[in-house]
Amino acid sequence: MKKSFIGALAVSTMLTPVAAMAQTEIQFWHAFTGRLGELVAAQVEEFNASQDDYTVVQTHKGNYSETLNAGIAAFRAGEQPHILMVFEVGTATMMAAKGAIRPVHEVMGESGATFDPDAYIGAVKGYYTSTDGDMLSLPFNSSTPVLWVNRDAMEAAGVDPDTDLSTWQNVGTTLDALKAGGEDCPLVTAWQSWIHLENLSAYHDVPFASKDNGFAGVDTELMLNGEAQVAHLSAMGQWAKDGKFIYTGRRNEGGANFRAGECALFTESSAGYAGIKAEAEFDFDVRPLPYWEGVGNAPQNTIIGGASLWVMEGHEVEEYKGAGTFLSYLSSSEVQAKWHQDTGYLPITTEAGEATRAAGFYDENPGTDVAVIQMTTNQPTANSKGLRLGSFDQIRGIIDEELEGIWSGDKTAQEAMDSAKERGDALLRRFEAANR
Repeated sequence: MKKSFIGALAVSTMLTPVAAMAQTEIQFWHAFTGRLGELVAAQVEEFNASQDDYTVVQTHKGNYSETLNAGIAAFRAGEQPHILMVFEVGTATMMAAKGAIRPVHEVMGESGATFDPDAYIGAVKGYYTSTDGDMLSLPFNSSTPVLWVNRDAMEAAGVDPDTDLSTWQNVGTTLDALKAGGEDCPLVTAWQSWIHLENLSAYHDVPFASKDNGFAGVDTELMLNGEAQVAHLSAMGQWAKDGKFIYTGRRNEGGANFRAGECALFTESSAGYAGIKAEAEFDFDVRPLPYWEGVGNAPQNTIIGGASLWVMEGHEVEEYKGAGTFLSYLSSSEVQAKWHQDTGYLPITTEAGEATRAAGFYDENPGTDVAVIQMTTNQPTANSKGLRLGSFDQIRGIIDEELEGIWSGDKTAQEAMDSAKERGDALLRRFEAANR
């Protein structure tokens, strides 16, 4: 027994230095599944293998809304992760969460990690930057809406797949031809509020909300019931009535229909590239999001969707160093270029986009630079910088409900948007009262 005890003591003593050198663990919560989940897991594995000081543990916490709610609940319980993925409409909520977040510019500065705010493309950086010019969260998966074209379906309906689809006027004419040619699903969409209201407004340089779409203060109100928005939704409502626009759901349910080859045209995120490339058994291409010729200042620039990475308060100094090191790794040109090429998300830095072009990726994969061009050709205006509205996840739910009233023919576009404004403004007033 004595010999056994001494042996065990020796082993324990030998292990002590190893335990003292244990890697600092960084918890990273995200909302990705499927192919995107696999790619995030690969990024984490590569980072962990690249150094010996930190171990990042990635955990899927549900969809965007569920991940945000999980992060809020965890903070209240004192069990928050170090890094939390939050979709773009949760930005105002995170900014208002006093004491819950540590601005990324502080984390990067304190960690000594490589960080140059000017390296990020303007339309992406501006969404997550304070009025003082400080970056609050790190842009990660930033996308913008585009038009996907099933070339085989177009040909089958007797429509030239190279027809000009740059304007909604031309799209309307094409939908007529597709329907006449026997196409059962001429047009389908994903993320209807994001594409057909939020981005529609930005692309035509008309306000979605007052106070520079919420960037200039919380005392904002919705302006989504304006002439441009109502005219677009009226046209779509008529297309729905005529069977030219098929409504499949509020999120990305239409993606399955398009990837299966069931629809000719699809308005969706540029990040649809990963799934479409992997699943589509038809010839497809990607075009810029259409605009209404003669309306506003179109085409201006579309705005981003996707998410950014927020660093939560309540952790140790060494853990923040690890968080900063990991975020710096994710922003590096090589990692960003690969992420952009694999997913269709925008390269968040100018250097990553230039590296992708220099590598010949855009030449080999025509159309994959459409989103980049669409976002960078024009400097963002007060109407096209993005949206920063409180309770916006709930407001989107209201908008979705009202849009469904248009598609079903139960409401006119004006009635639906007037109602969305009234209901949404009530939530904005509550948010304002709580965050004065």
